[in-house]
Amino acid sequence: MPKKLAKKIGTETLLVGADLTDENQVNQMYEMIANKFGRIDILICNHGIWPEEDVDLVDMDFARWKRTLAVDLDGVFLCIRAFLRQLKKFPGEYANIIIVGSTAAIFGEAGHSDYAAAKAAITYGLTRSLKNEIVLLARYSRVNAVCPGWTLTPMSMGALEEKRLVARVLKTIPLRKIATPKEIAKMIAVLASDKVSSHITGQIITIAGGMEGRVLFEDDEIDLSKVYINIDPQR
Repeated sequence: MPKKLAKKIGTETLLVGADLTDENQVNQMYEMIANKFGRIDILICNHGIWPEEDVDLVDMDFARWKRTLAVDLDGVFLCIRAFLRQLKKFPGEYANIIIVGSTAAIFGEAGHSDYAAAKAAITYGLTRSLKNEIVLLARYSRVNAVCPGWTLTPMSMGALEEKRLVARVLKTIPLRKIATPKEIAKMIAVLASDKVSSHITGQIITIAGGMEGRVLFEDDEIDLSKVYINIDPQR
């Protein structure tokens, strides 16, 4: 898909893979990018795992906890650190980091405290610390975070096939629909633009249809025949 998109819009693309929990692989990935393109201006931290099985903390084994944090927290740290180091190597006034968190960081998520803890760490502590550090490397640099709610992605598709779960989720969302990746990507594009968002930094933007940590609708107000998953490619 990235190759097809690059061909369609006529841009040069470099596809690089790495285990983001491995420090050496992350550093090598950035070296490969630098050798081809030089400076990286924008970093979007959009990787992560969400173990599907509900496990309360009292029953969670240490291996799962460590694995989730290794990917969702340590991986973000390694990518951002490498990004900041290349800013020192290629000086400039502008740079931009967008961290993709989750509503789990805001409301928590029972059965997934490992995921919620990692997302809270990158969304709050990391975003708001980095906004003050990055300007020492590039004068007009910015760091922001987005917190999507339930979104129709391969990671969540299995869970969203369970209509009872969808009904429970939609009870907390005024718009009563599941987001599409494009709806999240549009906000990331806005934050990535120095023309549109040049004076926005340290902000945490929730993209979740107005989700609240409480029930807004009763069962008879949720129409499961529609499932409220917006898959309109034009929107």
